[in-house]
Amino acid sequence: MNKLPLHKRVMILNLLVEGSSMRSISRTVGVSINTVTKLLVEAGEACAAYHDEAVRNVKAARVQCDEIWSFCYAKEKNVATAKAAPDGAGDVWTWTAIDSDSKMILAYEVGDRSAATAIEFMDDLRARLANRVQLTTDGHKAYLEAVEGAFGGDVDFAQLVKLYGESTDGKRHEKKYSPAECTGTKKRVVEGKPDMKAVSTSYVERQNLTMRMGMRRFTRLTNGFSKKLENHLHMLSLYFVHYNFVRIHKSLKVTPAMAAGVADTLHDMEWIVSLIDARAPKPGPRGPYKKNLSEPE
Repeated sequence: MNKLPLHKRVMILNLLVEGSSMRSISRTVGVSINTVTKLLVEAGEACAAYHDEAVRNVKAARVQCDEIWSFCYAKEKNVATAKAAPDGAGDVWTWTAIDSDSKMILAYEVGDRSAATAIEFMDDLRARLANRVQLTTDGHKAYLEAVEGAFGGDVDFAQLVKLYGESTDGKRHEKKYSPAECTGTKKRVVEGKPDMKAVSTSYVERQNLTMRMGMRRFTRLTNGFSKKLENHLHMLSLYFVHYNFVRIHKSLKVTPAMAAGVADTLHDMEWIVSLIDARAPKPGPRGPYKKNLSEPE
């Protein structure tokens, strides 16, 4: 069976996590778009399985959560008139939970912005933690029921509610590209006894920027958005494993996984390729040769 050389597979994966589009990667590396897509699917499946297995019993003190918007195939308002829109088309929200100290992404969930997705996200986060944490989210109401159902009373939970209003400089901003100006914040205790000085969502919001810079599918005003929800999920799985286990954090000088005590080794992209190869089915023994009787002697 033909297999792409290791250095080309490493190059494709590196370009994917650096924000290149799949067609630009196809042109740069000199392979077909189908080859890039196939490798993305294989990497996504391998990375999702590794994250699910490795990120367990994590000791953390402060966790921040947020949601980031993107879309698949077409924006929600255009899905009804889109031609041959597939399942999953429309707005897609990615929920993330980050350890404030190690900067490790502990859990992520892809779906809408409903209470049902929030419950799945918080249940997954709780299953990956080894101890009681201080949890901070924004003011989204879906978190209230989700955190209560997942943690019960075993959490110090606070919300940071942002207050928006008109610009204080008297200038009107273009609303299509610029959000309303944040005029202040309000901290609200929901459960337990959180340290109010540590109530913040700054790290997880900075991670949102890192995601938009590292994945073409999240870039605004581009045609590189996801066309299939499955490929969107695969790219996220690859990105998070690369971010946690391969990419050295600039301020920590180690990977987030090493800072969190989940890993003791610095990995590289060849390691991710090895995760793919480990899941590939092993070729079986070749059967006996059978002559084609239709061929002339």
